[in-house]
Amino acid sequence: MEPRYYVYYKFTIMKKPLIGITLDSEKKQTYSKFPWYALRENYLSSIIKLNAIPIPLVHDRKLTKDFIRILDGLIITGGDFDIDPKLYNKARVGSQTIKNKRTKFELSIFNKFLETDKPILGICGGCQLINVAVGGTLIQDLKKNPINHEQINPRNQTSHDININTNSKLYKICKKRKIKVNSAHHQSIKKIGKNLIVSALAKDGVIEGIEHKTHKWCMGLQWHPEFLITQADINIFQNFKENI
Repeated sequence: MEPRYYVYYKFTIMKKPLIGITLDSEKKQTYSKFPWYALRENYLSSIIKLNAIPIPLVHDRKLTKDFIRILDGLIITGGDFDIDPKLYNKARVGSQTIKNKRTKFELSIFNKFLETDKPILGICGGCQLINVAVGGTLIQDLKKNPINHEQINPRNQTSHDININTNSKLYKICKKRKIKVNSAHHQSIKKIGKNLIVSALAKDGVIEGIEHKTHKWCMGLQWHPEFLITQADINIFQNFKENI
């Protein structure tokens, strides 16, 4: 009987990163008569293009510790809502749709993530959430600004320039002092929060980017890079993943 030879191959299985992504919540009776969650598809597809797995996060603060344990990164999204100005000790003047359950959950998971070195990206309302979470305030309405920050042209097109702080992480990622962005917001950052720096400004002075001074990778962007319109948008998402 001829001897048999067995060859064993050692495979290294690479785990895809799990990226938590916050949801918007709705009570409008369009999809269902009951409350429902909402998320634009390209928030998810932009993560999938990174060869990562998006994990939508339900608004349940009891699950925060579980999310922190399993997730490799966090994206706080925008949506049809404003943060309750009571949270930054201001009267409600210009704020529109308030969604306290969503905001309380996002504050909870952001504060826990801030204690880790896992990357955090806040987009549009998520950028504002980061600022409020660390003691900053917001401009509640931008109607009189020179730039229309709720652009008329489609959201998958750019509408105005922003200037990037050359001493910022954002500049190292984009490698440009000026980039074009899209815009879909009626509020913006007013007073900057603790341990944050301004990384980008629009020509009318509206803060377009913030980043944390001590966290490994914590960034808030007022525009919507998940549309991946420009090379800068692509670079931001790639750098987010590289820091997992």
